Amino acid sequence: MDGRRVVVTGMGVVSPLGHTPVQMFDNLVAGKSGISRYEAFDSSAFDTRIAGEIRDLAVTDYIEPKEARRMDRFAQFGVIAAQMCVADAGINFEEFDRDRYGVILGSGIGGMQVFERECQVLFERGPGRVSPLLIPMLIPDICPGLIAIRHGLTGINYTTVSACASAAHAIGLACAHIRLGEADGILAGGSEAPINRMGMAGFNAMHAMSTRNDEPERASRPFDLNRDGFVMGEGGAVLLLEELEHARRRGARIYAEVGGYGFSADANHITAPDPSGDGAVRSMKSALKSAGVAPEAVDYINAHGTSTPLNDKTETLAIKKLFGDHARQLSISSSKSMLGHLLGASGAVEAIATIMSIQRQIVHPTANLETPDPLCDLDYTPDRAKERRVEVALSNSFGFGGHNVTLLFRRIAE
Repeated sequence: MDGRRVVVTGMGVVSPLGHTPVQMFDNLVAGKSGISRYEAFDSSAFDTRIAGEIRDLAVTDYIEPKEARRMDRFAQFGVIAAQMCVADAGINFEEFDRDRYGVILGSGIGGMQVFERECQVLFERGPGRVSPLLIPMLIPDICPGLIAIRHGLTGINYTTVSACASAAHAIGLACAHIRLGEADGILAGGSEAPINRMGMAGFNAMHAMSTRNDEPERASRPFDLNRDGFVMGEGGAVLLLEELEHARRRGARIYAEVGGYGFSADANHITAPDPSGDGAVRSMKSALKSAGVAPEAVDYINAHGTSTPLNDKTETLAIKKLFGDHARQLSISSSKSMLGHLLGASGAVEAIATIMSIQRQIVHPTANLETPDPLCDLDYTPDRAKERRVEVALSNSFGFGGHNVTLLFRRIAE
């Protein structure tokens, strides 16, 4: 199976900045923020009262009301994004061997909303009143299961759970399965719905999130000296990955090639990145090796860029270590500056943003980068989008537990 190449032929997204790749990317290029005071619950007792919340999604336009009630919000996002992706790809799975098509979706937490709700039922009304749907709605792997059921896909099917690297792991592993000849196509991505009392309280207890509540749109400020933590987001994104020749035979539109992927572990701390940046260096280096690409060929990096004090300086250090003098030639930006941090879904949403940069030959800005941190001294595309050549791009995703993933995308000639 040597020489099997993997391409992206469909994309679907549900995000705080829009529910199509074009709408989301146009808003990113315009520097528009999807962050505001959240309305999911009364936030008055919480240190953080802002988030990248989705309010304009008509769930029942995509899922029957009864079925939707049997899904946690994270699963709704994943199922809808997958449906959008399949439509975008223009594929009829009935025309193919569905044993050769699969689903791999990541989620860092899974059904946190139903868990919170049913815990309250347990404590207030007793164990006999807990919903029999609690477990199916809670488990992260229910989302790829639901997608497989809807589309009749009987091939590879599982979930990746690696905190904020979950969706990126899903895409990288999907690429690996197709390269190995184990599948012809895989729906890959992630979904997350953490904007609830438990999620917000937990991250506030860690002092991980911004408390810039009076300026929601300016709260997420990756690489800025005055950053004070990330801003929570929610949503989902799914990409259809297919083997190149298979995609060409069915006349598919090809967005980009998944040229390579790299995985590594910091083996350092449960939440903090390795201050040396070596884990991030290894994941980026592995992605380059997987793609057969020299560091000097990379044009753009969609950074993990969380707006936390530790991540941003560590990621900067890693980029400088790996790329040397070429680091100064790279364009870098953080989608989280406008979307917020979608945790386990972020790698898929940002993969779409990266692919759109290749499609459009433009790099979206990093918003709110007003006072550069002296330790973050690369070109982060502050405030305004930049038109430039983007043939090869990386997308970084790093998660609690020391999980590091880098995806490499490149333009492909039709």
